[in-house]
Amino acid sequence: MSRGAGTPFTWTLRLAIFLLIPVLAQAQAPINVGSKRFTESYILGEIITRTVEAAGEARAVHQQGLGNTAILFTALKSGAIQIYPEYTGTIAFELLGLKRVPDLKGLNRELAPHGLAVGVPLGFNNAYALAMTEERAAALDIRRVSDLARHPQLRLGLSQEFINRKDGWSALRLAYGLPFSEVRGLDHGLAYEAIKGGQVDIIDVYSTDAKIARYRLRVLEDDRGFFPAYDAVLIYRRELPQQYPRSWRALQQLEQRITVPRMIAMNAAAEIESKPFSGIAADFLAAPRTGPERAGARTGRPFLRTLFGDDFWRLTGEHLLLVFVSLVLGIAIGVPLGILAERAPHVRHLILGGAGVLQTVPSLALLAFLIAALNRIGTVPAIVALFLYALLPIVRNTYTGLADIAPPLREAARALGLPAGARLRLVELPLAARSILAGIKTSGVINVGTATIAAFIGAGGYGERIVAGLAVNDHVLLLAGAVPAAAMAIAVQWGFDALDRLLISPGLRATRH
Repeated sequence: MSRGAGTPFTWTLRLAIFLLIPVLAQAQAPINVGSKRFTESYILGEIITRTVEAAGEARAVHQQGLGNTAILFTALKSGAIQIYPEYTGTIAFELLGLKRVPDLKGLNRELAPHGLAVGVPLGFNNAYALAMTEERAAALDIRRVSDLARHPQLRLGLSQEFINRKDGWSALRLAYGLPFSEVRGLDHGLAYEAIKGGQVDIIDVYSTDAKIARYRLRVLEDDRGFFPAYDAVLIYRRELPQQYPRSWRALQQLEQRITVPRMIAMNAAAEIESKPFSGIAADFLAAPRTGPERAGARTGRPFLRTLFGDDFWRLTGEHLLLVFVSLVLGIAIGVPLGILAERAPHVRHLILGGAGVLQTVPSLALLAFLIAALNRIGTVPAIVALFLYALLPIVRNTYTGLADIAPPLREAARALGLPAGARLRLVELPLAARSILAGIKTSGVINVGTATIAAFIGAGGYGERIVAGLAVNDHVLLLAGAVPAAAMAIAVQWGFDALDRLLISPGLRATRH
């Protein structure tokens, strides 16, 4: 027997490990639930999240409003999320490129090579449709989609996803021989306001949209049967039921529990009564009702209560993390690159041009690329994107500050016998400090605003409120995200102005560069 087998230390260690087993079990990776950037998906994502939490087997995190179908599908395949609500027509046409919508067994055969599966039909169909105001449609005697061919003067405002998806506008236009060549791209949540204000004549809607009745829209009959069934289901990673059997059994209890009237009522609660998605999901799970409901009058949100809601400090912390981690990385990489650009003319155009090109890449395109490249969603790809956007002002201002140093000052430093490294550290960087600090300040202020896009990939921050406000067209919720972001940008600017007065000598501040 080994000497230490029965020592008090060994037994203490074993007891500690035994006591830590429950803690370690709780520390397992959470089930990440995804949702798209529209009301219904937010609500269904919350229902899934709360159902998993109630099962008591694993922690669930709702990565809400992750963007369009392609981003969700990429995140699901990479394992960044494990489950999200989807529709059979979208899975068949948009994700798998099929010519028809098979049953669930057929969809599962097609999804198997991707390591995914589909199941738990929720009980309602949410099809695409085209809609007009009742007055405009009656005046032009339009009841069916085919009737639109007689009116090429009508203005269309369609969601970007519907415009670009395979089972969307292009295919619909060919199927009906529609004459419209120009289509305005609109956010789905804003399209209702646009048609109400007479800015467009036709929009695409979901059949469970609560605003169809509220805005008195006529849903045009799909007389050629173009739109397939879009039955709501759960799409998930194949290993999920085996990894979390109790959570999966709880999710299976959602099967066929949501009717079309019930889903419309829940959408109305968010869009008309301004109820939070989490509260709507909690009400459904506490007392599910399958019959139709009437939406109450719009109650509105008190601005100050929304602004300083329960999520305020969490969102503030997430936003600060995104801004300052990316800014620190930008300083750590950008300042040396600026120095190299000034010191090495043969790579100057490559460095400055590369930083400039990065600034021109569309933010959502960059985020989608980083999700695929890093195989994850959330904070890490968001910080990488913000870091890349932060580089240009820092690199360019560092280069400019060093290049603008008067030659006599450089000669004086050489005359003192200082080596190149000492000249840079003791003379040149202090002389260029104000320009460098200005570049850092610019990057910091820009990053505060740009960080709001991080909500599209589940990284949180004030963008969560902005994205959710767009989804339900809630101006108070939008402002509750935009106002603190603007206040943080102003605070960052004031902070760097204070640093400028503290760190830069009065003589340098008075010097015009």
